[in-house]
Amino acid sequence: MYNFPPVLNDTAIDSTNPFINGAFVDIFTSNVAIIIYIVFFALSIIGIAVLFIVNETLTNEKVEKIEGTEDTQIKSKVVESENGEKKKAPAAEPKKNGKANQERFQKLSILDRDYPKKEHILSTEGLTLEYICRRFRSFASHIEGNPLFYSIHDIRRFITSLGVSKILVLQGMSGTGKTSLPVAWGKFTGVPTTVVPVQPMWKERSDLIGYFNEFTGKFNESMILEKLYEANKTDKIFLIVLDEVNIARVEYYFAEFLSLLELPTVEERILEVTSSISKKDPKDLINGKLILNDNVYFIGTANNDDSTFAISDKVYDRSMVLNLDYRCEPFVGEDDYAPIKLSNVTFKALIDKAKKEFALTKRGRAHVKEFDTYIQETFSITFGNRIRRQMEQYVPIYIACGGTENEALDDILAKKVLRKLESQNPVYMKSKSEELISKLNEVFGNGQMPQCEQFIRKLANNG
Repeated sequence: MYNFPPVLNDTAIDSTNPFINGAFVDIFTSNVAIIIYIVFFALSIIGIAVLFIVNETLTNEKVEKIEGTEDTQIKSKVVESENGEKKKAPAAEPKKNGKANQERFQKLSILDRDYPKKEHILSTEGLTLEYICRRFRSFASHIEGNPLFYSIHDIRRFITSLGVSKILVLQGMSGTGKTSLPVAWGKFTGVPTTVVPVQPMWKERSDLIGYFNEFTGKFNESMILEKLYEANKTDKIFLIVLDEVNIARVEYYFAEFLSLLELPTVEERILEVTSSISKKDPKDLINGKLILNDNVYFIGTANNDDSTFAISDKVYDRSMVLNLDYRCEPFVGEDDYAPIKLSNVTFKALIDKAKKEFALTKRGRAHVKEFDTYIQETFSITFGNRIRRQMEQYVPIYIACGGTENEALDDILAKKVLRKLESQNPVYMKSKSEELISKLNEVFGNGQMPQCEQFIRKLANNG
């Protein structure tokens, strides 16, 4: 083993050296030194701030000087008039706010230019509701590349529902043609149907019509608002499809429309689009308000599954309902399937004519009253004046479309009245189901109410 000598020995260390004994380090870490550091840092910040303020002031003075020079130049410009005389140009007016002078509703303003005056559609001659039903069914079956097949009963229910209410709910299994039916109608009448996919986060009316953007000074116009505005320019029939209507709560985002569309006259159906007013707003947007014209029909397609909300009684009672629960078998349509021209004026005239010619008979009223009394006593349910009015309108229009009174009553009783039995105790409902079916056969005749019977048996099986 070797003994290595130490590199330093006690005699090599100079204890008086300040770098060795830490005295020099103590100077820079003393309280006095720290105070000096803080003062220096504060003075540096103040100096930077003063430089920034001085620079900003000089910049503003230069800008004001340049603007003043430009104003002087503008005011001192000399222009030559048509007769050769020279005179000073008038002083330039101060610039106005750009947002105040621009068109807030650009898409609606374009419609003003597209429709210099109201358009009147000349309908195809010789139309009847029954003929429209048959021809529409044949037209759908002949759509090139995507033929659609519907039973004549569903076609009658569809057109009859449009004659009764401005709101129609199409519900049933996926793939039965809920969206395709109104789209085909648009092709049939020559007015493309507007399909709007409902979003799960929809909660208010701005989700339907759009909103005013304070930053741009413009209104973000939705497709629905465009069609509502265009409907005031023409008497075409406009269908607006709210696809998957119950993926959000209908009674929330559609609440205002539910109330307005139920008002008896068009003049009362006033939708407030914006609370502010501008001189450059579209001409049919009066004081920020728009009339919901009589030629607009809303159609909601509904799926009843775990991803959707249940449609409330408030919505069901105010709308007509068409169930598409099965696919119709393909058939060979009639040769007469060409598209037609149909104005809303003509359609309403056909509806009014049907109400006069095929009003609900006294016999039909007596049957409805007897059945109503029975379900009140047995199940404590009834229907109000709204559903009674719908029934009074539905029956004559359905008959004019080629159906019968019992078929019409069967349809509307199943969807509007018996639907209320879903809130009954399932066990009690099951125990009373056969008695209820027997009462239907007794009142309306054996086998005359197949939809009602099918609905009751479905409730009983679920119980």
